[in-house]
Amino acid sequence: MSDPRKAVALISGGLDSLLAAKVIQEQGVHVEGINFFTGFCVEGHTHAIRKKERARPKRNNALWVAEQLGIKLHIVDIVEPYKEVVFNPRHGYGANLNPCLDCKIFMVNKAHEWLRQHSFDFIITGEVVGQRPMSQRKDTMPVVSKESGSGDLLLRPLCAKNLPETLPEREGWVKREQLYDFSGRSRKPQMALAERFGLKDYAQPAGGCCFLTDAQYASKLADLWRARGSKQYEMDDIMLLKVGRHLRPRPHFKLIISREEGEGNYLQGYRKQYVSIKTVSHPGPLALIDGEAGDEDIELAARLVARYSQGRDAPEVELEVADREGNSRLLRVRPMPAHEVPQAWHL
Repeated sequence: MSDPRKAVALISGGLDSLLAAKVIQEQGVHVEGINFFTGFCVEGHTHAIRKKERARPKRNNALWVAEQLGIKLHIVDIVEPYKEVVFNPRHGYGANLNPCLDCKIFMVNKAHEWLRQHSFDFIITGEVVGQRPMSQRKDTMPVVSKESGSGDLLLRPLCAKNLPETLPEREGWVKREQLYDFSGRSRKPQMALAERFGLKDYAQPAGGCCFLTDAQYASKLADLWRARGSKQYEMDDIMLLKVGRHLRPRPHFKLIISREEGEGNYLQGYRKQYVSIKTVSHPGPLALIDGEAGDEDIELAARLVARYSQGRDAPEVELEVADREGNSRLLRVRPMPAHEVPQAWHL
């Protein structure tokens, strides 16, 4: 008997990529997964440090999918090369700062490079025609195949019957009649297929997988670029944008204020990189100052931090202000009333 054909599946951790890999696995093809780390992934980071939805298991969904399938998962760090996709997407942004079509082209291209290096035969994705407004349209799917360099080595098992035959189908590596014709934004067909496979625990369908699609996050990233005068970011920047309440009371500095204990603990790790403010007289948040703030700015920042503490209604709140070297001083201020905090300050 000849060795089975080998496919690499793009595994995001969502239901679609799980099903796509399972469908091909069921046809006797050897499947391995690949997951690309950009830093903008929704799952894992904020979920791990916040109490919200604490009942949900804290896990990496891509690793969980690989475990359910019994396949090897290759996690590839693309943080640096991915910056060019975010900064200058050839096909533009979506509703926010999401370069979805360029992102898909980039990731399939990287998967194609991996395929050649590891002698695999074809690529699997969980794409469905009509599911996403930018990257999963009938007219953009051929663009992904062409511009990624993968051509007809790219197979979309969940909607293959709506698309031209690919090389794996023509060569008989997979049977087209055992592929699917899903289309549109409804996830009911996928959920029904998951039930047929006996899959009951999976990431929430249509939950989204990238912070760049989130309007609030995109607004904070755009603000970061404006403040710095260029489209640049480092890993710490994009991680901090996911955490806390962000306010910019002055053009030259902003505040990152923790909203709960987990976020406060996380921000503690950055106290050597930023000026920090913490309430002393009352329970309250930890805040970081991003930018260069003078004495008047720090007093304003302290009043804002006090406003989000349990001393918000007190005549005065005492706070500790610490610089990057750990030198600290105490400051007593009147908490800023809610009506004095313009909505424009909130990012």
